[in-house]
Amino acid sequence: METSELIKKVRKIEIKTRGLSNNIFAGQYQTAFKGRGMAFSEVREYQYGDEPRDIDWNVTARMNKLYTKVFEEERELTVMLLVDISNSLNFGTSVCMKRDMVTEIAATIAFAAIENNDKVGLMFFSDRIEKFIPPKKGRKHILYLIRELIDFEPESNATNISVPLEFLMGAVKKRCTAFLMSDFIDENDYKNALTIANRKHDLVAIQVYDKRMEELPDTGLMKVLDAETGQSIYLDTSSKAVRTAHRRWFEENRSRIKDTLTRSRVDSISIRTDQDYVKALMDLFAKRN
Repeated sequence: METSELIKKVRKIEIKTRGLSNNIFAGQYQTAFKGRGMAFSEVREYQYGDEPRDIDWNVTARMNKLYTKVFEEERELTVMLLVDISNSLNFGTSVCMKRDMVTEIAATIAFAAIENNDKVGLMFFSDRIEKFIPPKKGRKHILYLIRELIDFEPESNATNISVPLEFLMGAVKKRCTAFLMSDFIDENDYKNALTIANRKHDLVAIQVYDKRMEELPDTGLMKVLDAETGQSIYLDTSSKAVRTAHRRWFEENRSRIKDTLTRSRVDSISIRTDQDYVKALMDLFAKRN
């Protein structure tokens, strides 16, 4: 992309998403995520009503009395944006590409974070880690992240959601709030990676999909290309049986994704590219309050 065009796109996204984060999301973001990051402060004797999971068994064994860990709220959080940049995101049939929506959502969250003095980092992934940008503060850093979100090109077309989760565990030692953004089109089993990552970090999943993934149009014979494998087939979309089978595949896949996220205790939202992501994010923030 030409430099002048890239600068215009970055500026356009900044104006839109910074306005959203300042005027709509600032308070909701703080309520939904502040306080989720807790730092160890001290130990004291166990009191009735304390969380059993906070008992410090090492101190308890030494003192022969129950002792519990005391945590205090961290004043600033680390936010990580885990962004799927595989080729299936370069698809959209109405308002925008899935990748364009992911870019705007990521930018909105990033501006909300820096308004609260939080650090923001970015990780691009496909079936490998394509790029890792460590967390930093400030507008200049956020504009750099937006530029990368718009212009970065991956080396691989495929997807493996376990990869960024496993990398996150090693790369970010301190507990962070991590937003996993993807269409979740992945045949690999990533439940275990989700569960482990969500124990250490505060993980939030944001699925973006297109309406044609949900329902095929009745347009006759159609050549369909798999963006990740490069394989193509012809579908007779005038056939009700074909359209019904596609719809069944979508529903089964959506149910599997939802079940995986629920079992891993990961908060999540699903947004279609022709829907309002602002409302979806508001619902997500409200759900966490």
